[in-house]
Amino acid sequence: MNRLMMTLGMALFTACAALAAEGPFRPELTSLAQYRCPEWFRDAKFGIWAHWGPQSVPMFGDWYAKRMYVEGDKKYAYHLEHYGHPSKFGYKDIIPLWRAEKFDPDRLMALYKAAGARYFVSMGVHHDNFDLWDSKHHGWNAVQMGPKRDIVGAWKKAAQAQGLKFGVSEHLGASFTWWQPSHGADKNGPQAGVPYDGADPQWQDLYHPAAAPGDTAWYSTDPRWAKEWLARITDLVDAYQPDLLYSDGALPFGETGCKLLAHYYNANQARHGGQEEAVYCLKDWRTKPGHGQYVEGIGVQDVERGGLSVIKDQPWQTDTSIGDWFYNKEWKIKETGKMYRDADWVIRTLADVVSKNGNMLLNIVQRPDGSLDAEAEQLLKDLAVWMMINGEAIHETRPWQVYGEGKAAVTGGHFKEDFGFSAEDIRFTRSKDGSTLYALALGVPSTDVTIRALAKKDKPIEAISLLGSREKIEWKQEAEALVIKKPASWPCQHAVVFKVTLGT
Repeated sequence: MNRLMMTLGMALFTACAALAAEGPFRPELTSLAQYRCPEWFRDAKFGIWAHWGPQSVPMFGDWYAKRMYVEGDKKYAYHLEHYGHPSKFGYKDIIPLWRAEKFDPDRLMALYKAAGARYFVSMGVHHDNFDLWDSKHHGWNAVQMGPKRDIVGAWKKAAQAQGLKFGVSEHLGASFTWWQPSHGADKNGPQAGVPYDGADPQWQDLYHPAAAPGDTAWYSTDPRWAKEWLARITDLVDAYQPDLLYSDGALPFGETGCKLLAHYYNANQARHGGQEEAVYCLKDWRTKPGHGQYVEGIGVQDVERGGLSVIKDQPWQTDTSIGDWFYNKEWKIKETGKMYRDADWVIRTLADVVSKNGNMLLNIVQRPDGSLDAEAEQLLKDLAVWMMINGEAIHETRPWQVYGEGKAAVTGGHFKEDFGFSAEDIRFTRSKDGSTLYALALGVPSTDVTIRALAKKDKPIEAISLLGSREKIEWKQEAEALVIKKPASWPCQHAVVFKVTLGT
């Protein structure tokens, strides 16, 4: 406990010293709401995320570190079978097994850029309280343990070499209460009453002290934890100066969170000659007590594994994954029975999101050693082929007057993202200057294409072409709809894009 308190004391002192960036933002929600999203994010549309760390080692999916301590959970049973009882072999013993021996960030980043990514996000720290950078305030980090490598730094160097914007994600705010099951013990069986290793004071730097009674919300009410969070995330943003910072929740810890965000914004402006180039992504969880503060405009709204049903005036983001968040050899996509999303799903979902003024941040699941499965590599290749033909309908676009039309019923919110899009569903984007409209059919049509939003009574059309094709497109703008005759061949799979020049 003394070691923990010394760490917290040093962290608080350093954080207070570091939070000295002056600028227009004050640590108040009303001041932070003056934020305006930079143009680079509005243009980027597509980013790739490495949601990767020691929890990949068991290859049994997300939240392994917590649920291996939940008696009766599948992850608890898996841990017993493969590693032993968590009183003897805990998460602290998983960490040294994460060696990342095949991690090649330069190769991966080249694949990501080719697939259409304009920004890349490295996990900084998950709820498991293990920092993936050379942390000044926490010994449980990837430079001192596991791969013994600065993972965040390696990703940043690779991203910058490819000309991509760079971000980091922090899931640390929820770690204190998230880790509390590690302090428990079995209630049944031969190990009943034997404390898990999280209850051992010598490991409290990783598992945290026991929470006070009633301290069970997503974000702890323990002020010591808010101070440590401030110190470590300040260290992360100051050391790596990310273009984007993502929190797994709303803004944590009241005034403490406001201090961090004001510092991040002000320091970014100072580095960019007074121009705000920073992006902070947070979740609108106003309906969930204990999940932090959300005020529209203090950052970019992030929707986890979901989307919106309407066009939003301000840019937003969906974060999603091609599979489970961490590598899971038993993961299956309900619709296909495969481990990963295919290019059809990614492209069609991306088009829907972009048509509503959003970006997609897509997690590409990595194996524990840092490599990708063949299926994940094939997905990236498929995306690269499609983007080479159709990328202009995605990147640097803006929403049109309506997002689209079709049969798929899209509902907004977290954890709603499977809508069964087909070629009958159309999504619209436009060039920034408004001179060009793109109509994306979310599939490869088997018949002529009918677009009701482009009926003659609404918008006169001057010309139509098909991206990736030299074939002359035959079309007729009728009173009730635009009808485009099916061409002799389609230039790509997954989704096809018509480039439309509108008259005045």
